[in-house]
Amino acid sequence: MAINQHRPGRLPLGALLALAMTGFICIATETLPAGLLNEISQGLEVSSALAGQMVTVFALGSLLAAIPLTIATQGWRRRNVLLLTIVGFLLFNSITAWSTDYGVTLVARFFAGASAGLAWSLLAGYARRMVAPHQQGRAMAVAMLGAPIALSLGVPLGTWLGTLMGWRTTFGLMSILTLILIVWVLVKVPDYPGQSSDQRIGLRRVLFTPGVRSVLAVVIAWMLAHNILYTYIAPFVTPAGLDAEVDRVLLVFGLAALLGIWLTGRLVDRHLRTTVLACLVAFAAIALLFGLFARSVAVVYAGIFVWGLSFGGAATLLQTALADAAGEGADVALSMNVVAWNGAIAVGALSGGVLLDQVGVGVFPWVLLVLLLMGLWIVFNARTHGFPQGQRQAGQVVAGH
Repeated sequence: MAINQHRPGRLPLGALLALAMTGFICIATETLPAGLLNEISQGLEVSSALAGQMVTVFALGSLLAAIPLTIATQGWRRRNVLLLTIVGFLLFNSITAWSTDYGVTLVARFFAGASAGLAWSLLAGYARRMVAPHQQGRAMAVAMLGAPIALSLGVPLGTWLGTLMGWRTTFGLMSILTLILIVWVLVKVPDYPGQSSDQRIGLRRVLFTPGVRSVLAVVIAWMLAHNILYTYIAPFVTPAGLDAEVDRVLLVFGLAALLGIWLTGRLVDRHLRTTVLACLVAFAAIALLFGLFARSVAVVYAGIFVWGLSFGGAATLLQTALADAAGEGADVALSMNVVAWNGAIAVGALSGGVLLDQVGVGVFPWVLLVLLLMGLWIVFNARTHGFPQGQRQAGQVVAGH
């Protein structure tokens, strides 16, 4: 592990915010088509359903590429890998902006997803290497800021710009942002060596490292619950008469998620286990309230806020726990996290759609509750490895704190 190049006590905000901008571009690139389906379908002369596959193939690219690309680049210098992912966004967003062929567009989107998969497996470990061990959680919280900002502000802004100026212009603007980010990374982000061949840990060994499977299981349970609700938030809030206020509901969620990230940054290094348990308990309690009072506007809005608050720091909490458990195999473990996270998005959307069609939206809270109780049970029992008790210190925990 490289020696920290920054003064203890101070976070290298310029470098960490460059990582956050990378995450912003990842999420914005993935989700922009969702708000511009009508414009894209007209521009490419396909149906809205086919235009929606731009999101599907992006997720597929992340799922398939994250682990092999992470393993293939283990020995590369870290900044070169980061720049590779950003150049990937520059290239494939530019192709998307210029392409008039649906097939070419899908190929570009697949490889943009591959770039995102590599980026997400890299960012958390990169942030950890920039700071002293006792600051790693806070550093990761800053580096993860880009995702909720993209979801709460970037995507609505991109949708508005796409409607105003055309969807191709929006993807062109994403390419301009990546050019700025390349300069930012070269100026502000420190470089670190990759792992030598004798330091590298194989996929199977990382997976069977104590604690890794527990954290990944919690990722799947928590993110499945989240994505079932988030994907179908419009039909879910309809019984409360909020079907015309979905944008406002999502704004409340996004703002609460930003607050959740700030709180997580304050708590993660000293109280990681407690914070994970508190977030899962809060989400489970909201699921129960949603099940009992789904038609109450006040309950829905309050619940959306608490849900966003509990979700905002999820990426920081789970990736910190996973990297701590995996040790020198952190980058490989974090690539597994990309697969688990994106898999939960896909399965959540699929299973939520089946539940919506076959049973109705009223069953959602009870399915969420079961998933969240499973996650709580895993965290509760992973007190030695995965979510150990005590304060994080030097990649370990200090008992008695």
